[in-house]
Amino acid sequence: MIGADTPITTGQYLLVYNMLSLTIAGMSAAGLFFLFARSFISNKYHLAMYFSTLVCWIAAYHYYRIFLSWKDAYVVGTGADAGKYLPSGTLFNDAYRYADWLLTVPLLLAELVLVLALARAVTNNLIFKLVTAAILMLVLGYPGEISTDNATRWLWGTLSTIPFVYILYVLWVELTNAMDRQPERVKLLTGNMRLLLLFSWGFYPIAYLLPTLGLGDAVGIVGLQVGYSLADLLAKPVFGFLLYAIAREKTLADNPKFDEERIASAVRA
Repeated sequence: MIGADTPITTGQYLLVYNMLSLTIAGMSAAGLFFLFARSFISNKYHLAMYFSTLVCWIAAYHYYRIFLSWKDAYVVGTGADAGKYLPSGTLFNDAYRYADWLLTVPLLLAELVLVLALARAVTNNLIFKLVTAAILMLVLGYPGEISTDNATRWLWGTLSTIPFVYILYVLWVELTNAMDRQPERVKLLTGNMRLLLLFSWGFYPIAYLLPTLGLGDAVGIVGLQVGYSLADLLAKPVFGFLLYAIAREKTLADNPKFDEERIASAVRA
């Protein structure tokens, strides 16, 4: 939905305002963590951490643009409209989200496949299929996102759900297969990863369809912004932290003396 042309209460305005602010801070901080955390994992997982850093910083930038656009889209009501925020007439450009997702979703999928440490041929094939499905999912979802017609939103949302379900199915199968050949601690973390994928990605279709559920325009606008922000926090920083934990455990399983060697190398330097 591009455009915010419905009056909302002060509480609703501040809920979105503070949620966007929290998301910017969370993405920025997580990006810094992933950049420095690569020192604690094996070199073969460094690329995944670089991807996590890029994902969070790209998202932080786009959330900053959304935040500014939200501020400009409303003005404080006066007189009979006191206690409300009224549309300013300035476009609220929520399309920044799709610009963000076109960059970050393929990176998210690639970093997960890299941490699974599959054979190179399998990795390349899997990344290609998942990235293609992700782009198709976003391209199909966008016409419904910008539409104010519920039927149009449901149509494109349904079409977008096909590659969405395909991505979740492939990841669930690959994560399940990967669990069979991992140490016990990694198995636990990988199992949690599967649940996080279902939980976090499940937020997106709910937020997408919220404006069509007859809860009111204001609830639809606010719910969409808060829902997408929560989903992005789970799917990017939290997802990245779990990926790091898996990479860390696999590093120590492959080389129990990794930390000792890392400290010794730092001392020699």
